[in-house]
Amino acid sequence: MLVLFETPAGHALFQLLDAGKLKKPDSLRESFSSPDKTRKLVKLKAFKKFEDTAEAVQSATALVEGKLSATMKKFLKKNVAGQDLKESLAVCDAKLGATIKEKLNIACVHDEGVMELMRGLRAQVEELVTAATPAEMRSMAIGLAHSLSRYKLKFSPDKVDTMIVQAIGLLDDLDKELNTYAMRLKEWYGWHFPEMGKIVPDNLMYAKTIQKMGVRTKCKGLDLSDILAEEVEAELKDAAEISMGTEVSEEDVANILMLCEQVVSLSEYRAQLWDYLKNRMNAIAPNLSVMVGELVGARLIAHAGSLMNLAKQPASTVQILGAEKALFRALKAKHDTPKYGLIFHSSFIGRAAAKNKGRISRYLANKCSIACRIDNFSDEPTSKFGDKLKEQVEQRLRFYDSGEAPKKNVDAMREVLDELRAEAGGKPDKEGKKEKKKKKREAADEAAAEEPKKKKKKKKDKD
Repeated sequence: MLVLFETPAGHALFQLLDAGKLKKPDSLRESFSSPDKTRKLVKLKAFKKFEDTAEAVQSATALVEGKLSATMKKFLKKNVAGQDLKESLAVCDAKLGATIKEKLNIACVHDEGVMELMRGLRAQVEELVTAATPAEMRSMAIGLAHSLSRYKLKFSPDKVDTMIVQAIGLLDDLDKELNTYAMRLKEWYGWHFPEMGKIVPDNLMYAKTIQKMGVRTKCKGLDLSDILAEEVEAELKDAAEISMGTEVSEEDVANILMLCEQVVSLSEYRAQLWDYLKNRMNAIAPNLSVMVGELVGARLIAHAGSLMNLAKQPASTVQILGAEKALFRALKAKHDTPKYGLIFHSSFIGRAAAKNKGRISRYLANKCSIACRIDNFSDEPTSKFGDKLKEQVEQRLRFYDSGEAPKKNVDAMREVLDELRAEAGGKPDKEGKKEKKKKKREAADEAAAEEPKKKKKKKKDKD
């Protein structure tokens, strides 16, 4: 019997001198207790050293997935398949053995005895393989482990949801800072021009107007049409002439203008960050974005930790995500538990009647859970599932008002799949799996019902 063994340095093929030992796996441990005993049991027949780390990673990855790498295929063709050998090949993985049998027509063995044999070879491989020294073998093992770990982290940059978590956190921080800065600016400049706070309520417009105007006495001769509407501009100029505010020095105005620059720059950066967040959400979770919007979707992902974690959560957890304190407080006090958490900010719950808010939040959480799973596990991102799920929630809202029955989820999903097949050039699936199974069961029942009739006819013929 031959033994195929994978080492960090390359592929090794051993000849098993005593195949009877495999029938007693416990006795194999004694055979590998020392290098001399090991050489009496196995003998190195061939060895193919890897040329570089890339080849080693490719071979190790194929082995993990149960596939046959190009290097191993050439090695086996040269040393096993090319010879008229009737011996079987012991392999460490059953899937790999099936692949070798299929592609090279070599009989493979994988059982408990083979696994014990592999453990023994792994312990004594440095003594058996002379093509690489023990120090080289250890360094190759470490290098291969690092390279294989990097290879396994082969995520697409477009699918990394960590960026969403960081972006939504930064967006919340920016909102807090902007509100603080704008409030301080209005209080500070309000001593000089108190009427302006009610005329220009928008923080960004307020800061830009101060930047252009400076003191209120210059307002009359300025053109503010690029910042304010015509009516607001006229009202502001009239208020500047009769303002009750105090006079301020040039130094005060200089510091106020510096604060205005901070508010304007932070507002512009926030707008840029919001566009970035929308683009990332549409790339990573398009269906969830369609369902509840980019902001609520990003908050759900950030609260769960990642899109994968959110996809693993049941719909009941998604429904109250963000209301954990209220939930445990209600459980402790034996009161009613909260009906919604972060999804309360969705437009659907705001549009529902008070008595239907809990029902629509449960239904919306169910659809959000489906959308998360599609986004997380689909290979090609598409928002068509999200459009259909959103349409179902709209129909559910109408159902609460008018009683019109919404479309079933199976039918909605089948429509999307038919659209995707049509785009790919395939034929639409006219019948679903449930209908096909139902028809098979009906056919089987009819066949079972006809059998007794045939038997009765045969009996009558005999009589």
